[in-house]
Amino acid sequence: MSALALSVLLSLVSAVAYAAGAILQERVATDTPDRPYAPLHHGVWWAAMALNGLGAVLHVVALAYGPLSLVQPLGALTIVFALPMAALLVGRRAGHTAWRGAVMASVGLAGLLALTDGTDSRSLDGVERLVLAAATFGAVGLLFLVAQSVGRPVVRSMLLAGAAGAAFGIGSVFTKTVAVDWTSDAPTVQAPSLVVIAVLAVCGTLLSQAAYRGAGLTAPLATVTVVNPVVAAAVGLTLFGEQFRYGVLGTVLALGSGVVAAGGLILLTTERLAAQTREARRHGEARRHAGRGEGASAARPPSWDRRPDDTDALSDPDAERPQVGEGVDVGAVPRPRTHLEVEMRSGAVTGGP
Repeated sequence: MSALALSVLLSLVSAVAYAAGAILQERVATDTPDRPYAPLHHGVWWAAMALNGLGAVLHVVALAYGPLSLVQPLGALTIVFALPMAALLVGRRAGHTAWRGAVMASVGLAGLLALTDGTDSRSLDGVERLVLAAATFGAVGLLFLVAQSVGRPVVRSMLLAGAAGAAFGIGSVFTKTVAVDWTSDAPTVQAPSLVVIAVLAVCGTLLSQAAYRGAGLTAPLATVTVVNPVVAAAVGLTLFGEQFRYGVLGTVLALGSGVVAAGGLILLTTERLAAQTREARRHGEARRHAGRGEGASAARPPSWDRRPDDTDALSDPDAERPQVGEGVDVGAVPRPRTHLEVEMRSGAVTGGP
């Protein structure tokens, strides 16, 4: 098996592992109570963490054997694989928009796979790594500052999501560099690159979380999903010496395939999040309707539940009435009550006995 075929196989298995882990995490989030550290007591959550760890390891190994311009976009297959797996495992069916997005993403990624050259890519030396890290942190910091000065929440979220996608993409670039140059004899040489990877991962996570404020989930998540592989592939083509087959024509076709794949990923992201929004609205409406039903029961006039009292006896013409002079105390003879007294007895008047 060639190195290119091995990297593709590892990327596919990694995407399947990530998709399965995400589905299990969603299941745990739905089934467990809303308490701190509750998922830690759920065995399924630990299985999801194991799948995510397996996916990460396989992705790193795939980067060591295959070109960055191919392996990183193939990671987006996680969203594509999640559709049939979710339908099989949890019975969640996807809409027509999601399936169109899955087809578009698959066709685009297949085009990239067919056009990718299997030649080995080189690594980055110390100076190139330093320049790339400085440029990345500078660009991410600039996008963050610009986002803070923008008044429109949607634009601010898009800028933050773009910065998060760039951080994740360059983090994969450094991961490939470490994977290619890793040797068991001198692991400490890779320490600076490992620190950069960790910092970029934290920055990307925080920026993506901040991007969800003010613009919801759809646009920021789609931006991160597209920017991440685009940035990584661009670095792979320019700095790692990676190339596509058939020269300029192959490069143009590869760019077109990338656009098709990006459009499919956007459709997948928007359809899934739109479905989640509709489901949340249905749950909210159900809770409101339930609240109205309880409120209506509580606000029911007290007279509906009032037990018969002496006023009912007086209203019955066949009821026996004690007569004065038959040895009955006059004070025991019931008298008609006024409307206010009846309401006070039933508790309808605020402050009544």
